[in-house]
Amino acid sequence: MADKDSHVVSTGTGSSEADASPYTEGVTLARPEGWMYKGFRFPGTKGEIWYASPKAQLLMVSFVCFLCPGLYNALSGLGGGGQVDPHIQANASTATYAVFAVVGFFSGSFANKLGIKITLSLGGIGYSLYSASFLSYNHTKNEGFVTFAGAFLGISAGLLWTAQGAIMMAYPLEKSKGRYISSFWVIFNAGGVIGALIVLVQNLNNNTGTVTDGTYSAFIVLMFIGAVLALFLVNADKVIREDGSKVIIMKEPTWQSEFYGLWECIRLSPWVVLLFPMFFASNIFYTYQQNGVNGAHFNLRARSLNSLLYWLAQILGALVYGAALDFSKVRRSVRAKAALVTLFILTFVIWGGGYAFEKDQPPREVVLQPDYEQYKIDYTDPGYLGPAFLYIFYGFYDACWQTSIYWWMGALSNSGRKTANMAGFYKGIQSAGAAVFWALDGRGVSYRVLYGVTFGLCAFSILVAAPVVWLRIKDTTDLEEDLKFSDETIENVAAPGVLNEKRAALETTV
Repeated sequence: MADKDSHVVSTGTGSSEADASPYTEGVTLARPEGWMYKGFRFPGTKGEIWYASPKAQLLMVSFVCFLCPGLYNALSGLGGGGQVDPHIQANASTATYAVFAVVGFFSGSFANKLGIKITLSLGGIGYSLYSASFLSYNHTKNEGFVTFAGAFLGISAGLLWTAQGAIMMAYPLEKSKGRYISSFWVIFNAGGVIGALIVLVQNLNNNTGTVTDGTYSAFIVLMFIGAVLALFLVNADKVIREDGSKVIIMKEPTWQSEFYGLWECIRLSPWVVLLFPMFFASNIFYTYQQNGVNGAHFNLRARSLNSLLYWLAQILGALVYGAALDFSKVRRSVRAKAALVTLFILTFVIWGGGYAFEKDQPPREVVLQPDYEQYKIDYTDPGYLGPAFLYIFYGFYDACWQTSIYWWMGALSNSGRKTANMAGFYKGIQSAGAAVFWALDGRGVSYRVLYGVTFGLCAFSILVAAPVVWLRIKDTTDLEEDLKFSDETIENVAAPGVLNEKRAALETTV
């Protein structure tokens, strides 16, 4: 039990088979004894926090992502991974997301089997190797090593993001999910901000178009620290929410039952397939934005500044959308619909502005010429401000998109098992989309075509997801549906009658 993410649905009375479920909100139960449950309060804040609380665990996970994928985003945000020739990074990213697509599809199963902290730590290692491959490339021009590191990163990222998604969606109470998601997004994207700032400072006078060895070395060390930090998490069976409840996680799962759970997720919730186009589209815009806009049309120091502003805008977008999604004076079902409509409007406004920029830019064949670097936009140029604001809005849009999807998935279920499976689907399908678009970029597809396909797919996917948001997200999550999922996919977890007793107990307390 101590090394597994394991426990059963129960009443929270303190018995060996009993923990409170997330549906008992408003009923505060006593925390267990032990150092990890001793609360403390930060000066000027309300409420206590303890080591094994969702807040503390989310904070630690956020800093793992700050140091690993956050810094990776800063590197990728430069366009070409900080290299002059973008096809090296495009091929590595294709390998990353192709592997990620396969691993991510089943990574919810791995997270349940291995435990949260091991999954996150293994996930962090690949990021450090990825940065090391670019440092090696600066000296050896070994493109094969960069591609291998990209593929290995696909395995690591699949594990890391699924564990992170399960924590973010399953740990908090229903009323707090939007704030948890936005808080994570703020800290995670601060990694992109700090990373971009490091690159900017170290390359202010660098005219080569390729970042320095010192930049890559700093990223290698910081990413490795992130992988080590994950080992200090506690597993899900030790986490106690603010109301004294635990998380619904499968007890000692077998590989067979876990893979079966993926099928059950679709069989019992077939509507989830309508979210797949949004999952597919959720990372495709990075290809065009990072390589087709930032890398193609700005010099290195302007790219670094753009990347800094992009991730700052991500923080703002997460704060705004997270606060709006948890605005308690409006019913949850109404908030879900409003988020969908707003995202659809933002798609046309921001990407419409993107067309105004793209139509006046030279084609790929021109910007990739070795002598074109001197003609790229610098932040001191008079024409810099407009494109910079467009890039800021691209970052804001990304945060709104990701926050919405996570919040919608969290609103569809409170079951840790079900959300882990949905997170696996999300990251796997997302990565398949990214792999396709990075492959298109590696094959030299025109930037204008990349722009048009990205814009069209984003708008289309929102329309396809609309029935799920409109019809399936209720003002509170359906207890019977989560218990039905647990009943049909978990064998030999609870003694006979435990789940029926659970239902009876909740009917008297909720």
